[in-house]
Amino acid sequence: MLSRWRSVREATLKGHRFPQLNRLAKITLIAFCTWLLLSCLSPLMSISKESPSDLFDEVWKTVDENFYDSNFNGVNWKAMKNKYEPQVEQAKSTEEVAIVINQMLAELKTSHTRFYTQAEPAYYQILGIFAGFNELQREVKQYLPNGKLEYSGIGAFTKEIEGKTFVNAILDNSPADKAGLMVGDEILEADGESYQPIDSFKNKAGQEVKLLVRRDYAPRTAKGERNEQKEIAIAPKIYDTTQMFLEAQKASVEIIERDNQKIGYIHIWSRVDGDKDLRQFEEELSYGRLREADKLILDLRDGWGGVDMGYLGLFTGKSPNITSITRDRKRNEFSFDWEKPVVALVNEGTRSAKEILAFGFQRYKIGEVIGSRTAGYVVAGRPFLMKDGSLLYLAVADVLVDGQRLEGKGVTPDIIVPSPLPYSQGADPQKERAIEVLS
Repeated sequence: MLSRWRSVREATLKGHRFPQLNRLAKITLIAFCTWLLLSCLSPLMSISKESPSDLFDEVWKTVDENFYDSNFNGVNWKAMKNKYEPQVEQAKSTEEVAIVINQMLAELKTSHTRFYTQAEPAYYQILGIFAGFNELQREVKQYLPNGKLEYSGIGAFTKEIEGKTFVNAILDNSPADKAGLMVGDEILEADGESYQPIDSFKNKAGQEVKLLVRRDYAPRTAKGERNEQKEIAIAPKIYDTTQMFLEAQKASVEIIERDNQKIGYIHIWSRVDGDKDLRQFEEELSYGRLREADKLILDLRDGWGGVDMGYLGLFTGKSPNITSITRDRKRNEFSFDWEKPVVALVNEGTRSAKEILAFGFQRYKIGEVIGSRTAGYVVAGRPFLMKDGSLLYLAVADVLVDGQRLEGKGVTPDIIVPSPLPYSQGADPQKERAIEVLS
């Protein structure tokens, strides 16, 4: 498996200009980019069907046999087993087991290397992104209540900062978006209980769940505490993880009127099985709402990775312009390339193949990259199901982009725009700066 991924890497990332790849190389690159996804979020509880020690051994062995570096980034992998195994034996819950396993995996200091349980949205999202791999999907069905890759949620991503839970991204047209939840909100409770991204909404699709959030409208108290709290009622929905990011991408499209110009905007959240995300983007540019835009903002922030390098081809390729003439002599012009001004938005949540897109924007001088430095998560990952149905996402191949290694480095924007998260009340200075640059 490792040699296979190395051959793919050498064949596709040897310094060639992506849009000029021949057909075979493009097909190979599409297959490779499928694996370019990233891991995030912290482990929570799930129901285990095997003993903690057996699960720990299974994870350790899977890493031992499949991790991309046989030297484990200089880590003595056998010593890690001896170090963490006693902690697993003392764990009193599967939550504690997951924490110990992720502490061990963190020793490898590599992205795309994380352990997930069914108490996390990332578990379902990763498997949904890899839905095209039939063997994996047949295997996972036995662990899912309805045999489907779905969960009840509100479409909000959260991030832990100093022990507090903050909303760091919201899917377009999601229940959270419609209810008025904002990026920067601190989530305090869900229906009077501690907030859990899965359990707080389990079996509650279509029913109102009351989130207590702190938004910091009011001045601080004498002790410096933020004292403004707000209750928001949100009705979660069932998310099909094979479609959720495509739906959000479609909903994100907008035309921003500024200085007598039309600035198009679209948010690419993640690769979708069959590269449906790229197809939808192409349709928007050629036939849809973005066709009449004078300029474009391509938002690559947050979500996952794995997107196809065909995105770069739309900005650097040279497809012919097509004119259709109907019986009444009405002419319609179509172009499958974008030759107008464009900028790319990135942040620390821009991962994997989307980082390669940002790299391509700079290398081929497509347009300015705006925001904050990307995650530096650029290796190839693959999901492995454990015997209890939990998920190990593991780096199985290193990646070079035009001979450069972006893992641990990321892409530094041309225009750096900080975007502090806590209590930001939905402000988006990075997007606003992109509009300024284009207008």
